[in-house]
Amino acid sequence: MGVAEKIKEIEEEMRRTQKNKATEYHLGLLKGKLARLRAQLLEPQPGDKSSGGGSGFDVSKSGDARIALVGFPSVGKSTLLSKITKTKSEVAAYAFTTLTAIPGVMEYGGAEIQILDLPGIIEGASEGKGRGRQVISAAKTSDLIMMVLDATKKVEQRVLLEAELEAVGIRLNKQPPNIYLKAKKTGGVKITFMAASKHLDERMITGVLRDYKILNAEVLVRDENANVDDFIDVINAQHRRYIPCLYVYNKIDCISLPYLDQLAREPHTAVMSCELDLGINDVIDEAWKELNLLRIYTKRKGVAPDFSEALIVRQNSTISDVCDRIHRTLKEHFKYALVWGASARHVPQRVGLSHPVADEDVVSIVTK
Repeated sequence: MGVAEKIKEIEEEMRRTQKNKATEYHLGLLKGKLARLRAQLLEPQPGDKSSGGGSGFDVSKSGDARIALVGFPSVGKSTLLSKITKTKSEVAAYAFTTLTAIPGVMEYGGAEIQILDLPGIIEGASEGKGRGRQVISAAKTSDLIMMVLDATKKVEQRVLLEAELEAVGIRLNKQPPNIYLKAKKTGGVKITFMAASKHLDERMITGVLRDYKILNAEVLVRDENANVDDFIDVINAQHRRYIPCLYVYNKIDCISLPYLDQLAREPHTAVMSCELDLGINDVIDEAWKELNLLRIYTKRKGVAPDFSEALIVRQNSTISDVCDRIHRTLKEHFKYALVWGASARHVPQRVGLSHPVADEDVVSIVTK
């Protein structure tokens, strides 16, 4: 029996099994087996050319961040790419127009964001159908997934896409589980709960570890709400990617105003109509927010700052991180920095390396 057949067999058994307290342990073990088999299914096989990146999928990551456009065929991804970048991706009103990964660059306040238009995902992509493996591999390298959906088919498309991405280890708008796991060579399994767990117990944890052939390990569960899915994710940490997702609903000109208002109020959501050119700038603004990046502008003494170019740093960055982005040896000669902007208590504020910066701060580095 092949891996795909084993997966279907386990999924069928899980569907048949009633969910209650008595079956929790059995279902937990089945989930562990399922995750292990899915990881095997997506691993490239020797001589299997379809498993790798493939032609058109080996696009080098460039710019300050990468956004992957993901969605079913003909939802407007290619049209959106052509509107927010200078790239023209082929557009047509039929499925699978885009057959390779089309890169483009979006400029935002001095930052350069690479946009990758991926071929339309279809149901079963996690099993390698269509060009699912290649699409998923490219999506895993992104800093943000922009899921483009047809507003007239909201529920069915979103549920299917989330299930496909979940199956291959992409976790949308989630944080890694607060569970510590360290495999050891001897000593058996030692499990510690920081607080009484609502969903995990020693039997469940030990059983899942045994299925992964981990017989000696130290486990520390810090989150009382952590469940068996979280624990399986910790075991498979190298195959998991936690990526923010912006749900973009296209074709809002085809839905009612009350429904449009409901959609627009959902978290991590933007609405637009590519056909009527509505809401495109709002999509760009929301994408920037979801990336959690900061634009920092530098200033030389006696010279006005250049707002056409920005240094891009992550959220919660400090002056130390800004110095690293300018030059790796700059901190060796650092004396102090002058800061103008939201992070400054007064203008300009003289600060040290540990000072946290804010978006659109202007920074002048003074050296010894």
